[in-house]
Order: sequence, then C-alpha cells, then structure tokens
Amino acid sequence: MSRPALRSFRPSRPDWLSSPRVLRTEVLAGLVVALALIPEAIAFSLVAGVDPRAGLFASFTMAVTISITGGRPAMISAATGAIALVVAPLAREHGLEYLLAAVVLGGVFQVLLAAAGVARLMRFLPRSVMVGFVNALAILIFLSQVPHLVDVPWAVYGLVVAGLVVIIGLPRLTRAVPAPLVAITVLTVFTVAAGVAVPTVGDQGALPDSLPVLALPSVPLTWETLNTIAPYALALALVGLIESLMTAKLVDDITDTHSNKTRESWGQGVANIVTGFFGGMGGCAMIGQTMINVKASGARTRLSTFLAGVFLLILVVALGDLVGLIPMAALVAVMIMVSVGTFDWHSLRTLRRMPKSETTVMLSTVGVTVATHNLAYGVGVGVLVAMVLFARRVAHVVDVTGVLEPEGATKIYRVSGQLFFASSNDLVFRFDYAGDPDTVVIDLSAAHIWDASTVAALDAITAKYASRGKTATITGMNEPSRARHAALAGNLAGAP
Repeated sequence: MSRPALRSFRPSRPDWLSSPRVLRTEVLAGLVVALALIPEAIAFSLVAGVDPRAGLFASFTMAVTISITGGRPAMISAATGAIALVVAPLAREHGLEYLLAAVVLGGVFQVLLAAAGVARLMRFLPRSVMVGFVNALAILIFLSQVPHLVDVPWAVYGLVVAGLVVIIGLPRLTRAVPAPLVAITVLTVFTVAAGVAVPTVGDQGALPDSLPVLALPSVPLTWETLNTIAPYALALALVGLIESLMTAKLVDDITDTHSNKTRESWGQGVANIVTGFFGGMGGCAMIGQTMINVKASGARTRLSTFLAGVFLLILVVALGDLVGLIPMAALVAVMIMVSVGTFDWHSLRTLRRMPKSETTVMLSTVGVTVATHNLAYGVGVGVLVAMVLFARRVAHVVDVTGVLEPEGATKIYRVSGQLFFASSNDLVFRFDYAGDPDTVVIDLSAAHIWDASTVAALDAITAKYASRGKTATITGMNEPSRARHAALAGNLAGAP
C-alpha cells in the first residue's frame, strides 16, 4: 500500500491540538462551564433530596464520560433538574443506594433504547415542537434564577446589572477571553475586596473534600429491588434521552454541523452507568451550560466538555474555599444572558404569519413544560397536539366525486387523499346507496390506504351496496394499498 494511502487511514488531529487559539477557547470555555455547573449541581441535589456531593460527582462523571462516548461534541451533560425530579421520590422513600442502582439501570435502558434505534424518532419532531422546546428552556432557565433575586440584599441587583454590562459589552471590545469568565472573576474580586455581604456559591451547600470512589450500589440483588427501581430507571432513561437528543439537535442548528444521535443515546447510557457506580445522582444534557459553552464561549470540541468536568472536580475539591466566595449574582447574570440568547425571538415576530395549528403546538409545548418543569412532558404533549392537528388537517383534504356514465348503468366514484382512521370514518356517508345504479366503481387511483380503519370503511361501503342487490368494485389501488386491503378485507367483523 502506498504512503498516501496509509496517510488516508490516519485519524485527523483534533483542532485544539493544531491551533493555540482553539485550545485557549476550549480551555476557558470549560472553566466557565465548570463554575456555572457548581451551584446548579448543588441545587439539583437538594431537589433530589440527596447530599450535594451526589450532584457534583454526577456532573463530573457525566461530563468526562460523555466527552468520550457522546455523539455531539461541545454539548454538556451533568446533573439536571429533570432527572432530579424523576429520582426524588425514590431517594426519599428508599435512600441514596437505591437511587444509585436506578441510575445504573437507567443507563442500561438507554443503551438498549439506542440499540433499538430510538434516535431515529427525532425526525418525527415537528419544527413547532422544537421552537416550543427552545423557548420553554429559555423561560425555565430564567425562572431558575428568580429565587436568587428574592429576599436578597440590594447589592445583589447592582452586581447582576454589572455582570450583564460586562457580558454584553466586553465582546464589543475583545473576544480573546469569554465574557462570562471575566464577569465572574471581576465580581468575585470586587465583593471580596469591598467586603460586600451577598449570597455566595458556598451558601448553596457544602462542597466535597474528597474524590468520588468506585463502588457497587449497596442494595439487595432481588426481584423486589428490581421492581422498586425499574419504573424510576425507565423514566430516567426516557427523560434523559429526550432532553439530550433535543439539545443535540439545537446545537446542530447553532453550529451548522451534524451529530451522531445514536452514539449520543448510548453514550448517555454509558455516562449514567459510570455515574451510578461513582455515587452520582445521574443526569443528561444541560441546555443552559451547553449554551454557555457553545454560544457564549464559542467552544466546538469535546475538549471543553471534558475540561468542564475536570475543572469542576478540581474547583470543588482543591479550591473549594475560593469557589465558595463566588457571588451568586455573577452566575445569575450569566444564566440570564443564556436565557436571552436561547429564546427564539424570531418565533414571536412570525406569530401572526404562522398557521394557528403551528402556533398551538408551540404554545402547548411551552405551557406544559413551564407548568410541570419537565421537558419530557412538554415535548410529549407538543408532539401529541401536532399529530392530532395534522390528522385533522389531512382528514379534511379527502375528496369523493361521483360521475354517472352516459349510459346510466354505472356510477364511478373517484376518491382522492390519504385514507386513515380520521379521514375514513365518514367515508361511508359519502355514497348514494339508494340512488346509485346497480354497478358502482370506487376508483382509488388518487388515494392511499394507510390502516385497518379504512379497510373496514370500504368493507362497510361494499356491504351496504350488496344489501341493496348492487355491486361495488374497488379499483386503482397502488401496490401497498392493495396488499393491505387484500390482507384485511372481509376479516374485520363488526366494522362500521
């Protein structure tokens, strides 16, 4: 084999190895994300009802593992609020060890779902659901910061405004250093030097002082244990995959690149398995921190994700006292800008031009997500509403026209459109059984049969003609329709 041919088989070097500028961007982005992850991880631990270490360890192991196994470079996975809500009842009723077992089993479920091709279902998500998903995320990110702005010293508001000024204004002067990192550093130095008493990261909960340890969850290996953790594990797997795949699609759109959704699916599973064995509460992709990484900091490679996890562990274990001094106002400013940048403002400008059905789908997705604080519920309802409205629209485009031949002995009905349960239910009422001649031809050359409901409706139509001593013949079916009709016709007893 020639040397050029051999060179073609060599893996390409990562961009960050060949470009100091890219390396600097990735390293600084990882540091900013790590700082933003700490208070979120602590807060989600409290939501789940576990020690803050479970959330912080989960953020470390999820980020590091997914940077290797994931299919979407630069996306951040860590402990999340949605996962915390899913596992909270299990932790409350059975304790941390059962939660860890559920995280491991949830990871196994995610790997199995990936092997079953769950990622391919993403193509069935309408754009209106995606827009609703993005807008709901932006609203939830903003709402998650509101508690940090209630019943706090007035200095907090000044610090938040100052942080926003830095984050908005610095990129107009230079992009050499991420603006969020500068804002966090400047506000921390100011509050410490000036002795300003405001809530800090350290006030959110105790930071760990040791590394996570590999261990099996201490639960009985019985069917009873499996029955206890399996429902939570399955919910964790589904919620985690929905959030992760939706976030991956969003990052694809922002970066104009394509990601491997199947790899991301099983990568999330592997990350959760590792997390469970290292005492973490489980997690999935994080939209807020991902937007900090991709949009605010400009990261594009796996290095930023890996370093986010590594920096987080270093910060909380080795530099916990310094990290604890960061004012929450600085992180609130960062997250507010993330919220503003995430919201699809164009969707508001086009509301009047969009069909009402599209607007309804988007608003239902946003409404349910914000009301439940669960992205899976919002996306599920949005898809369901989209399906119902689509079926309703398609059902109304079925047309039936009857033409009597010149001799008057035969009447031909031409049916056009997509025939399925919604459109075929009233098909039986579109024929003149009493007034038609003895011979009727139903021409389906411009139609397509999709389900058993349509076959049942056609059976009912031919039966009504037969009861009057008339003959109805169905013609013009395409091959898939003919095969479906041949398999089911006459076998649907009780059909209308």
